[in-house]
Amino acid sequence: MRKHIANCFTLLNLVFGCLAVIQVLQGLAGLSHEAQDPVERMRMASLFICLAGVVDFLDGLIARLLNATSEMGKQLDSLADLVSFGVAPGLILYQFLQVSFAAAPGTGVSYWYLIPALLLPCAGAYRLARFNLSTSFSTEFEGLPIPAGGILIASFPLIYTSASFAGVQTLLHAPVFWYAVILIVSFLMVSTIPMLSLKFKNLSFIQNWPKFLLFILAIVCGLLVHWLAVPLIFLVYVLLSLLLIRRS
Repeated sequence: MRKHIANCFTLLNLVFGCLAVIQVLQGLAGLSHEAQDPVERMRMASLFICLAGVVDFLDGLIARLLNATSEMGKQLDSLADLVSFGVAPGLILYQFLQVSFAAAPGTGVSYWYLIPALLLPCAGAYRLARFNLSTSFSTEFEGLPIPAGGILIASFPLIYTSASFAGVQTLLHAPVFWYAVILIVSFLMVSTIPMLSLKFKNLSFIQNWPKFLLFILAIVCGLLVHWLAVPLIFLVYVLLSLLLIRRS
């Protein structure tokens, strides 16, 4: 019974991921009919991905608290994560590329220009498969966790519709920016670079100072720049992980 409680949260993660996919697909249909800016539709997809992230954190926490971890729960979690943080963000990238090319006068939109967006869910699937087969007991992640990459991508529609900083809209309409995001996030996921784990085993500041630092920065940046805080914290997270690796 305890295992099913945790598995229900995992399935809720999958439900939110499916809802995010539906929202993006409806936006794609709107774009083909020259309806209202389809990025508005992606805002709802982003919120569903964020909810999936919250539930994904809770299902692992609940499984540990109830001592209900299982191999089935591990596999189910990976399947849900692939949809919520791989497929749905990949479709968001696909749509942003389509919007970017459509915004450039005289630029035709070919599927060949959009297909690179699917590299993200492929990299996420590889990352999850490797994680499931790993026998390492390291406290660090091997490569970027797929929820981190998925939530980063999910932040861009929210930034697009709310950011008032000069140059943000221009940047988000540049196809080269999206290609760079696809390559960087996909590479980090398939790489074997050790990344900082954000799980707390105790509340010792000395042992957990990088996590406390990220938490404090997230609050401060969130208050100052709102959704722009997500890519900023992501960048700090990656740099901090690389610095700690080099130091160790």
